Amino acid sequence: IFDEEASLNEWLENVKPDGIILSMGGQTGLNCGVELEQSGILAKYGVQVLGTSVQSIMDTEDRDRFSDKLNEINESMAPSIAVITVEDALNAAKDIGYPCMIRSAYALGGLGSGICADENEMMDMASKALATSPQILVEKSMLGWKELEYEVVRDRADNCITVCNMENFDALGVHTGDSIVVAPSQTLSNDEYHMLRETAIKTVRHMGIVGECNIQYALNPFSKEYCIIEINPRLSGSSALASKATGYPLAFVAAKLALGHELPDLKNSVTQSTTACFEPALDYIVTKVPRWDLSKFDRVSRKIGSAMKSVGEVMAIGRTFEESLQKALRMVDPSVQGFQPHGWEEDSAEQLETSLTQPSDTRINILAKALENGMSVETINHYTAIDPWFLYKLERINKIGYALQQFNLKSLPSSIMLQTKQAGFSDIQIAERLQGHATEDEVRELRKNMNVKPWVKQIDTMAGEFPAATNYLYTTYNGSEHDVEFPEHGNGGKMVLGSGAYRIGSSVEFDWCSVAAIRTLRELGHKTVVVNYNPETVSTDYDECDRL
Repeated sequence: IFDEEASLNEWLENVKPDGIILSMGGQTGLNCGVELEQSGILAKYGVQVLGTSVQSIMDTEDRDRFSDKLNEINESMAPSIAVITVEDALNAAKDIGYPCMIRSAYALGGLGSGICADENEMMDMASKALATSPQILVEKSMLGWKELEYEVVRDRADNCITVCNMENFDALGVHTGDSIVVAPSQTLSNDEYHMLRETAIKTVRHMGIVGECNIQYALNPFSKEYCIIEINPRLSGSSALASKATGYPLAFVAAKLALGHELPDLKNSVTQSTTACFEPALDYIVTKVPRWDLSKFDRVSRKIGSAMKSVGEVMAIGRTFEESLQKALRMVDPSVQGFQPHGWEEDSAEQLETSLTQPSDTRINILAKALENGMSVETINHYTAIDPWFLYKLERINKIGYALQQFNLKSLPSSIMLQTKQAGFSDIQIAERLQGHATEDEVRELRKNMNVKPWVKQIDTMAGEFPAATNYLYTTYNGSEHDVEFPEHGNGGKMVLGSGAYRIGSSVEFDWCSVAAIRTLRELGHKTVVVNYNPETVSTDYDECDRL
């Protein structure tokens, strides 16, 4: 943060802080905290580290120490060797065998990580990784395994809960930040879910985390074999997504726990009657879709992998995966992102196969193209390692799209209209697929005449078990009644449209505009209704407005 130690010393002498929380400042916060501790500055000024200790941070961030700590509780990472030179990395790769994976210590967004197929790739990747990190881990490649994540909260009294678990649409090899992610997981059996949950709690307790963290797993799709990839002992992008997906205020609770509060003493902000020591139960599915801006950069590779390239994300909520996914894909603004497979000269089977095996920012479109060309789920799974459950859902979307082509506006049955809307199709998508190409307005009018309309549901985190007091809402066609009442007459409030998905250089500013508008309207005595879909923004904090 400071260029000169003298500046930091001067600041500490003037401010005299009693304590510091390191887990709130992202990866930079962790790295700075470790440096402050090792240089003796924290001890010199008597600054107490609150929440997760520097010792625990080093145990999770240093790959060698992390492996040793896991071995103490009979848990393990993939077979791996921690190294600090390129020569050692090459020797480690020979022992482990190619292909292998490298991961950087103390790194953000998978920087410096990747799959190495041979010695030349190892030399190149290790050189780049060690330029930004003091240590790298050479480990066995688990390419094609499922990647899952659990958000875990623990207090100083050892109360420990898993707030949310998330599953990557893409198999291991694509960074979580660059993968479509669903919450809760969809393809795990009950045994697998609880096996990983119990491991998460055991590991987080052993590491001594106080506050919030997330633990990432690789799970063999053909057995119960799993490995722990890493623990992030801090609030992260995944924490933001988990908070907005469940309504559980992770940052707020983590701050309280760092200050010494305990989970049973904190109130559940959703029910306003139960405690924060509970694990949310969801009766909906959340889908996160990344947003890239790769077209703004010359000569950049469109391929995605274990080093994150996305600049933001959108989040959609629905009652089915199809509904949630299609909503999210529209939210990410495909007209700007460029949702056409890049550089395609001809519609060849060979090009399609190559594109499926090499993930890119237009992967979802390539999957759609493969299904349109008649490629089977089994074949796509072979090329991509994406779980067949997800692929069958995509196939169903494709089949519903074909079914629409059998009708025109006048012959479309209400049952097909309802089924189509429940699968997440927009009115304009339906219009484009009907014979004779109807307009969006015509489809909307027909749909309303058929009484096919969306229902407004609450995020209650208790799946209806306790009454919810939250104003956090979503719309779905998979329902039969509203969860909230609407005023029949009078002022229903002022609507504020959020800034949507991130764009490089214009994100926080737009969100500030939305929040400033909300706060000003409330000061003027107006009720506010906010519509937004970016989980990383303040405008999607449900306590900022009357209805979100």
